[in-house]
Amino acid sequence: MSSYLVKRLSYIIIILFAASLLIFCLYAFTPGDFISGNIKLSPERKAELREIYGLNKPVLERYGIWLKNAFQGDFGFSLAQQRPVLKLFNEYIWNSFLLAVVSTFFTWLIAVIIGVIAAYKQYSWFDSLIMVFIFAAMSIPSFFIGLLLIKICAVDLKWLPPGGMTTTGSNATGFAYIQEVVRHMTLPVIVMTLLGLGSLTRYFRSNMIDVIQQDYIRTARAKGTKERKVLFTHALRNALLPAITLVGFELPGLFGGSLIIEKIFNWPGIGQLYMSSFATRDYPLLMGFTMFIAILTVIGTLLSDLLYSLADPRVKL
Repeated sequence: MSSYLVKRLSYIIIILFAASLLIFCLYAFTPGDFISGNIKLSPERKAELREIYGLNKPVLERYGIWLKNAFQGDFGFSLAQQRPVLKLFNEYIWNSFLLAVVSTFFTWLIAVIIGVIAAYKQYSWFDSLIMVFIFAAMSIPSFFIGLLLIKICAVDLKWLPPGGMTTTGSNATGFAYIQEVVRHMTLPVIVMTLLGLGSLTRYFRSNMIDVIQQDYIRTARAKGTKERKVLFTHALRNALLPAITLVGFELPGLFGGSLIIEKIFNWPGIGQLYMSSFATRDYPLLMGFTMFIAILTVIGTLLSDLLYSLADPRVKL
């Protein structure tokens, strides 16, 4: 195990180095930036700012400076926000993490339950209804579902607030603050859950159909084991093994999958900050966020490999 971890960590370092170089060059060679796109600045002031931030240096030299600072925990300075990128991440990323964790929990919980029942009642009216719902959830755009829920639940019925994290001007603290945040996050969590529920339910359903046709499932039923135990203990445990591979994609998806949702519901998360950075061409912030997603991706891949080896003893590292 230790030799495997050393080998994988060495691969991770090489991959991250290559990814950082590619991402940096991609943004560096993109036409325009925050300074050139700011019409309020005079040509002399633009030249002065380029000199201050080192934007007039060769690309490889700028990359070397950025890489050296990144090893010291400095991922650059946001020109649009006038704050260090790492401080902006620390301020906004936990709001995105709250949305992502809650929606991921409900997505997996509902997908496992519905997938097991649909596989057990294959070709029944319940299974047909679920399949229609799955394809509908996978085909409808996220912004349409979000705007539709805002129209129905917030504007017409006035059940829930249309956006934001708290009510404007609110000074709530303690449990009242928690209640306020829960009410505001309900709609975006519903949308994010619906978006991930379709494909994940289909995945669990197909896995369960394959597993419940195996010989050891027939043996368990022949021994008189209760059907609920057969499904949720014997079959589900083995059907979950291929799903461990998805864990590697869930980790970066916690922060990269809610970009549009945060914009629609005006949720103060890292996704909305990332989207607004495109309009201002704030490349240091865009570079830092993209590199953050790359780091989460390689960590998630390593985590899924380790979990798979722990869940299935047949897998040899």
